[in-house]
Order: sequence, then C-alpha cells, then structure tokens
Amino acid sequence: MSVLLRQIARYVAQRAASDPEAREKAIKAARGVVKQAKLIANEDDRAYAAGRAFRRAFDKLQSNR
Repeated sequence: MSVLLRQIARYVAQRAASDPEAREKAIKAARGVVKQAKLIANEDDRAYAAGRAFRRAFDKLQSNR
C-alpha cells in the first residue's frame, strides 16, 4: 500500500512542478487538509471528528461525479 501511495505522491509532485494550474489545485487541497486537521485536533472526540471530516470529503467527491 505504501508503494502505491508513494507513486501517487510522486505523480502529484511532478504535475505540480510542471503545471501552474495543477500547482494551484495542490496548494488549495493542502490548505483544506490543514484546515480539517486543525478542526479535528481541537475536538474532544478526535475519532468522531475525523469520521465526520471523512464523510464530508467522501460526499463531496460523490457529488462531483
């Protein structure tokens, strides 16, 4: 599994380095991840907060199809 994630990360990094539009999308995604991580870290029940964040992201992906 980590090999696949490493390959995905390498692909994203190469795209971001070569394409300004992809770079902007990667920056926006990273900022969103940081924002969600801060929200999860501030909650008392972190597992529940992480589950809610995952559900919101999953629903957003499903609605974009």
